[in-house]
Amino acid sequence: MPDNDDKARLLTGLARAAIARGLGLPASSYPQPDWLETPGAAFVTLIQDGRLRGCIGSLEAHRPLGRDIEANAQAAAFQDPRFSPLAAEELEHTQVEVSILSKAEPMEFRDEADALTRLRPGIDGVILQAGRHRATFLPQVWDQLHEPRQFMAHLKMKAGLPADYWSDEVRLFRYTVDKYKETS
Repeated sequence: MPDNDDKARLLTGLARAAIARGLGLPASSYPQPDWLETPGAAFVTLIQDGRLRGCIGSLEAHRPLGRDIEANAQAAAFQDPRFSPLAAEELEHTQVEVSILSKAEPMEFRDEADALTRLRPGIDGVILQAGRHRATFLPQVWDQLHEPRQFMAHLKMKAGLPADYWSDEVRLFRYTVDKYKETS
């Protein structure tokens, strides 16, 4: 297994190359070690000037990790409904981040107050499900939403629910990530 710096260069390089190919630009090629052929779930986040420019990913491993990263990189660049598709001239000013997700585990809790005490700020990524509503926040979102109550309120709104919504049908799952960022 490569060290973290080599792994970061490989994973973010794969993502950047997939975006470049999607833009019709020349793209570097990267080795495909065996561990990229094992099923994995990844999110690819695009950042410009410290602001989100796209973020798409998989919550469950359903294809080889390398393919998941490439597909989610292109989706983050061209299909995130919050943003217009990335233009070729933007790519050089875009920082790529790849998050490899652990398997999501269901959380046990009695009510919302109990659930909030069980969250681990800065560590947990959280999936919220309530009926047909579903949303997730990666652990990196804790950098902007420090308090569990605020984090949960925004997650509910992302799922299309009111910030103060709660019911017995709410299900929460937690996961962690290994995060890899491009270096400047």
